[in-house]
Amino acid sequence: MQKKRIGTKTDTFFLAFLSILFYHGRNGCCRSLQKNVLLPKGVLFMSSFLESCFQEHYPFYSKLTADEQQTLVLSSVLTTYQRGDFLYSCDDDCLGVLLVLSGKLRIFIQSGEQREITLFTTGPGEVCTLSASCAMQEISFDILIEAEEETKVLITPASTFRRLLNQNIYVENYIYRETTEHFSEVMWAMGQLLFTRLDQRLAGYLEDERIRTGSPVLSTTHEQIARNLGSAREVVSRTLKSFEKDGIVALSRGTVTILDVKKLRGICRMRR
Repeated sequence: MQKKRIGTKTDTFFLAFLSILFYHGRNGCCRSLQKNVLLPKGVLFMSSFLESCFQEHYPFYSKLTADEQQTLVLSSVLTTYQRGDFLYSCDDDCLGVLLVLSGKLRIFIQSGEQREITLFTTGPGEVCTLSASCAMQEISFDILIEAEEETKVLITPASTFRRLLNQNIYVENYIYRETTEHFSEVMWAMGQLLFTRLDQRLAGYLEDERIRTGSPVLSTTHEQIARNLGSAREVVSRTLKSFEKDGIVALSRGTVTILDVKKLRGICRMRR
């Protein structure tokens, strides 16, 4: 599969570099530089922003020492990915732990015949730890990660979390808890694929997307839905046409509009 990647923006690297100088200056290592250089407001804002993100989304942050907090902040990078960008594959080096600030990531596996099975997705405020599986010796899991829309991600290198895992029991508990939840989602996805009819899975997917977006009009393609459901586009298109015939949805290019939520939920509840 051809991968499209975008790197971290140059200004993010610049701010990270200046943040290092700022922190070292605050700890007495570069005071002469701190006295003679007026640091841009963006440096202080970036450090403060990262700290607030960690405080809000990482429950272990308050349990870290000052040095561990500094290590976490200085090593993390904020990156924006566009729809269709690939963040990670099993051929890449271990990426790290991903904290999604906005947008949506799809975590999936792919067969040699290019068939894809979506394992789970992560949205705002959610974390993906499987992209840092190299930090956990007990786990070896080949996955791919794709941005389904414009997505802002806070990436902390696996090496940082590996060090924190070894130093802090609260970090270790958090990482293994999150990873266990990911594997629960993987098992649920496999169960759905093996034991649930496609029309039920499709109805459930459309209802989940309606709730997530807060709108009955879903901007998506038949191909994208098929990838998420681990099915063929032709089969998904045929099932959507059946839904349209029953007055459940209306189809147009690049959109699926849900017309009858009650009927859609009824299909979700149907037994096999």
